[in-house]
Amino acid sequence: MGLLSQVVLFPLAPVRGVVWVAERVRDVAEEELCHPSVLRARLAALNEALESGAIGPEEFDREEDRLLDLLERSGSRSPGGGARVSRHD
Repeated sequence: MGLLSQVVLFPLAPVRGVVWVAERVRDVAEEELCHPSVLRARLAALNEALESGAIGPEEFDREEDRLLDLLERSGSRSPGGGARVSRHD
C-alpha cells in the first residue's frame, strides 16, 4: 500500500479494526454453537421434549434434521473427519 493510500484510508482504521473483531467474535460463537458436544446435548434435550409432549413429532423431525445436518457438517470440518452420525428413521 502506498503512502498516499495509507494517509487517505487512515481515518477508517478504527472501523476496520472493529469489523475484524466482530468477525472473530462471530466465528468463535458459530464454532461453539456448532461444536459436536453442544449439538449432541441439544439432540438429547429435543428427545426429552418429544417424550414429555412439549413438542410434536413434526417439530421434532424438523429440528432433528437441522441438528443432524449441523453435526454432520461440524464433523467434516474437524481434523480427522470427526464422528460419523447415523440417522435412523
